Amino acid sequence: MNIEPSDRTRDLQQRLLAFMDERVYPAEEPYAQELLAAGNPHHQPTVMEELKAEARERGLWNLFHPHADVHPSVPGLSNVEYAPLAEIMGRSRLTPEACNCNAPDTGNMEVLTLFGNPEQQERWLVPLLEGRIRSAFAMTEPAVASSDATNIETRIRRDGDEYVIDGRKWWTTGALHPHLRFFILMGKTDPTADRHRQQSMVLVPADTPGVQVLRSLPVFGYQHQEGHGEVLFEDVRVPVENVMSAEGDGFRIAQARLGPGRIHHAMRTIGLAERALELMCSRAQQRVTFGKPVSSRANVQDWIADARIEIEMIRLLTMKAAWLMDTVGNQEARTEIAAIKVAAPAVAQRVVDHAIQIHGGGGMSDDFPLAEMYAHARTMRMVDGPDEVHRMTIARAELAKHPAPDAS
Repeated sequence: MNIEPSDRTRDLQQRLLAFMDERVYPAEEPYAQELLAAGNPHHQPTVMEELKAEARERGLWNLFHPHADVHPSVPGLSNVEYAPLAEIMGRSRLTPEACNCNAPDTGNMEVLTLFGNPEQQERWLVPLLEGRIRSAFAMTEPAVASSDATNIETRIRRDGDEYVIDGRKWWTTGALHPHLRFFILMGKTDPTADRHRQQSMVLVPADTPGVQVLRSLPVFGYQHQEGHGEVLFEDVRVPVENVMSAEGDGFRIAQARLGPGRIHHAMRTIGLAERALELMCSRAQQRVTFGKPVSSRANVQDWIADARIEIEMIRLLTMKAAWLMDTVGNQEARTEIAAIKVAAPAVAQRVVDHAIQIHGGGGMSDDFPLAEMYAHARTMRMVDGPDEVHRMTIARAELAKHPAPDAS
């Protein structure tokens, strides 16, 4: 297994680290202050547009996309090359959008690259790659257990040259971003077909009559800037040309989309854990209790040591999954992808929790980023499938190596 950083990864690492120190970290406070002053949690702060322009100028744009031929701005990195860069971006909530490597746009761009026709790519993919618009992915529904995607109930009915869409979605990330221009929506076109051929995906312009963004769902009390929308689609009509790939391909497209998305989340979560560890160590060295630095306490040293051990473990598992994706494909790497999707958020949650404890009362406040980081790490145990579904995938792979005895 070769996970040695390539020369271009090393170069991009240095440039990205400089970007973080020089522009991103200093922008975090102005970003938060502008959001607060706007009185709208979904306002797009001007500092973000400045960061995006700077990232493009520095060549730190579309680093996630593996297909270099899709646009001049795409370097075409492998998963192994991208992993250390995604980790760095995960250290701040601003960096993924600043570098055009933010969910759900990354997954939508890959889906459009793999399954979109030339007209769809020209209308939607190119503006996304250039950072001129944002998108949303509408799959999860409030009325069903969406961890099983075959449960989706949103109806996509053909009427002549149009599809008519009726359904309710939620946790539609990006639905309240001011630059939102379209949804990729998953629904059922043929409820009588095989259960994995009932679903299709269609492109829905955000301004289509009948599309109603009802609200943004808070995440542990936090309203994220891009929003996690509950969206009603009521008698929404789009041309049949807006179907992606073909009718019945929705489930296959979803699986192709979610694999890379899961490992990208894990990569960024490692960066979050690393920043939490840095904050933990810095605070432990600065604070004094009962005449000694907090860092001298045995339990605190155990927390720090365990954090370093566990972060290194999940980084290596992530790199193995990335290497398998590059060499044998996403399907063959599904067990490792599932494993890191479970492990990375759990480790990050523990590290952030201990960092909060060391910060004392301040760790629970907005004076430090830890409370929001904790909420994010906990959320990652649900995003792109809950832990239990991924554990089931891993267990089934293990059990397949040991067939049950023949009952006969």
